[in-house]
Amino acid sequence: MKKVCISCGTENLPKNTIGINKKLLGEKVDSFYCIDCLAEYLGVSKQDIMDKVEEFKEQGCKLFE
Repeated sequence: MKKVCISCGTENLPKNTIGINKKLLGEKVDSFYCIDCLAEYLGVSKQDIMDKVEEFKEQGCKLFE
């Protein structure tokens, strides 16, 4: 199933984008934001989101590649 940003319509969201949505919004979410829209939705910078992705990857979280 294709993952599409519910805000801007960007298609084929990558695994790390889906993973950070689940980490920050809850594992049961079935609507996703692209990184840019997620940062805007949460009121943080895109770099803040990317830093969190790297942090979770380093921790070995299976939601990220």
